Amino acid sequence: MIRLLLADDEAMMRFGIRAILDADPAFEVVAEAGDGREAVDLAISHRPDVALLDIRMPKLDGLAAAAEMRKVAPETAIVMLTTFGEDDYIAKALEVGASGFLLKSGDPRELIAGIHAVADGAAYLSPKVAQRVITQLAGGQMAKGAAARDRITGLTDREREVLALLGAGMSNAEIARRLFIVEGTVKAYVSAILTRLDVRNRVQAAIVAYEAGLVSGRQDQER
Repeated sequence: MIRLLLADDEAMMRFGIRAILDADPAFEVVAEAGDGREAVDLAISHRPDVALLDIRMPKLDGLAAAAEMRKVAPETAIVMLTTFGEDDYIAKALEVGASGFLLKSGDPRELIAGIHAVADGAAYLSPKVAQRVITQLAGGQMAKGAAARDRITGLTDREREVLALLGAGMSNAEIARRLFIVEGTVKAYVSAILTRLDVRNRVQAAIVAYEAGLVSGRQDQER
């Protein structure tokens, strides 16, 4: 059972998301919050596996709430719920260790798939969100490219292959199929990559892959 915390200041939005979550027997919503401060308090008391946080909330916004949760409830994975036009917020959320980014207006199946992925220790970005993040990062790619290329010099050729596919948004299962290896081997490669790059999660590793030139915008658009 995956225990969830749902935080959004709009009651109707919480109701709609809750209806989607209740359709999956693997989910249990253990708490709901109407603001960021309440969300942090509930994360401490309920210790959910995954927290779904709206970015814009009163008292404490989603970014600040996520930052606090990483300190007081580090075992709770964080998924940010976003709308278009919030690119700056999404980029900042990367810095506080969020593992998922989903659009409120997206396919309900994306929400379910994203939660399962994050609960399993992976990361999940809505394809549309991923493309917008990459577009935003593109402006500073040249300045950061040299540093990113230095960071990946310690990776083996196979690890670079895995990193490139990870950066393109592929899941472990998809990478395994592409490289004709078992999923457990992919997980081992990803773990080693995160350690060698000194990053918190797959999202941050994907950014390094993009900045180092392992992933092109064209590849992402074709997915």
